[in-house]
Amino acid sequence: MIDSSYIKIFTGDLIIVQRIVNQLEIVNINPIVKDPTESARLAGFGGGIVPGFQEVFVNKDELDKAVPIIESITAELKS
Repeated sequence: MIDSSYIKIFTGDLIIVQRIVNQLEIVNINPIVKDPTESARLAGFGGGIVPGFQEVFVNKDELDKAVPIIESITAELKS
């Protein structure tokens, strides 16, 4: 197993992921966005289990700054 310095903090649809990415970039966090469905499609394996969902990763050193942003956005969406 490869030890990564990045940790997944959110999985969701493109619109919410873009909002999260924008908010993280405002506080100088550069997230990594992975789209497993698109990666599988491009590799010729077809779609994934949940098409359209993306994953957001941040460096473990930035986790303390990123979590409140994620919580704020998801709380706002639930209300």
